[in-house]
Amino acid sequence: MLPKNARYSNTMIAIHWFTAVLVVVAYLVSEGGRHVRANPPVLHFACGFAVLVLVFARLIARAAGGAPPPVASVGPALARAAKLGHAALYLLLIAVPLTGWYAVSRLGVPIDLWGLRIPAIAAAVHGRIGPIGEIHQIGGNAILILAGLHAAVGVWHQFARRDHTLERMSPF
Repeated sequence: MLPKNARYSNTMIAIHWFTAVLVVVAYLVSEGGRHVRANPPVLHFACGFAVLVLVFARLIARAAGGAPPPVASVGPALARAAKLGHAALYLLLIAVPLTGWYAVSRLGVPIDLWGLRIPAIAAAVHGRIGPIGEIHQIGGNAILILAGLHAAVGVWHQFARRDHTLERMSPF
């Protein structure tokens, strides 16, 4: 059993796992192309917007001391790789929802979530919206790939290195 100060805060743990579920659901219900104008994927929009809100909540919780110090057995190279991997995930968790929001704004699709009208962040166009839709799709794929690597490294730490890494973020 880990000491309490070696675990992430309950807030960070909840945000982490809720974000992971939202990313997977958003990916599974995603649609692209001209179908979005005719039949907007509201669940996809809601998940993406929730991820964007949660990543900022997570950054605030992290700054407020919600993250424990790195595992003592991790050397400087692994610690640096972990920082880069986390930074890349945070960047994608912000960039992908923003590019999606921009893309649907360019499509002229109104976004109504939980009774709120989310304002457009770009002017609507009648033709192609430009490369932003492709960038959004590539970013969504990159999140899943990077999150998969993140999970694999966590499992490797837990079972090969036996340093209790997964226990630090376990909701149980």
